Amino acid sequence: MTTSTDTATPAPCYASPVDYDTYGHYGPGRGFNQGQAFQRPRYRFQGRITADGSSGYRAEPGRYHLYISWGCPWAQRTAIVRQLKRLAGVVSLSYVDDTRDGRGWAFRERRGPDPVNRFTLLAEAYEATEPGYDGHVSVPVLWDRTTSQIVSNNFPDITIDLGAAFEAWADTSVQLYPESLRPEIDALNDQVYAQVNNGPYLVAGATSRDDYEALRHRMIATMDELDQRLAASRFLFGSQLTEADVRLWPTLARFDTGYNPLAGVSERRLTGFANLWPYACDVYQHPAFRDTTDFSAFGGLVRGPRPSFLYDGSWRIKVEPCLADWDEPSGRETLS
Repeated sequence: MTTSTDTATPAPCYASPVDYDTYGHYGPGRGFNQGQAFQRPRYRFQGRITADGSSGYRAEPGRYHLYISWGCPWAQRTAIVRQLKRLAGVVSLSYVDDTRDGRGWAFRERRGPDPVNRFTLLAEAYEATEPGYDGHVSVPVLWDRTTSQIVSNNFPDITIDLGAAFEAWADTSVQLYPESLRPEIDALNDQVYAQVNNGPYLVAGATSRDDYEALRHRMIATMDELDQRLAASRFLFGSQLTEADVRLWPTLARFDTGYNPLAGVSERRLTGFANLWPYACDVYQHPAFRDTTDFSAFGGLVRGPRPSFLYDGSWRIKVEPCLADWDEPSGRETLS
């Protein structure tokens, strides 16, 4: 005889509440050590998805799952591409909790459970893939249901593969990484990664005033270059969004609320850039960017425990968090 209990959906599994007293803060021992200049940890899992499966991971609907965080800019990129390419029914997605203690990212009620493996900690996915794993527990994570292992946590590759390998099921009118532009996109992405995406972390981790000043002015100079580039171009490569826009925008979205107050990059807010700010507003109007954005999750670097890599020198400028009006008209619709 079958009872209602036998057929009931299992209760969701959640991690216990954040507990800094018991588990400490995330970072030390995971590649983010205090008193050292910031160095981004190595992302060990670098499998690639290909349309023909030549990489060992064939693009298939329903096979892959993304674990991401609302607050993480590297993870938000994957959600943006997934929506731009209309892959919601092809690659599933779930969110970890916004806050982490020494155990790393976890699944809690606010953001929902793990719908694939019923893990309570994302570290379990890493342990399932590499027993004894002791590296950085990062998002995004691209998980393979077939092998029950992580394909990749290497964020630059994941968006490229989502944008190119699933064309049999995707919106092919959206071409984020067209072959004719790939060398130029790659070159700009390299510059933006080194000096803008990674810039706030380098500035925050600077252990001397000289390094701090050099790093923050390098980031400001690159933002000025981008501002000039966007004076006559709606997006970074003309009238269509590309992978370059997907990589730049999440950093801009967090600049005034999180990055600049944490690191002390610039006295000038994003709203002080004549073209970069309207560009950011213009991009935000696209549902793929708007729907994957939760500004309340971006202040964690300021509200929560100070990151372990932050070197809080007295020479660091003080910047207050600010949330501007992201619905401000951009006036960029006529640009090509």
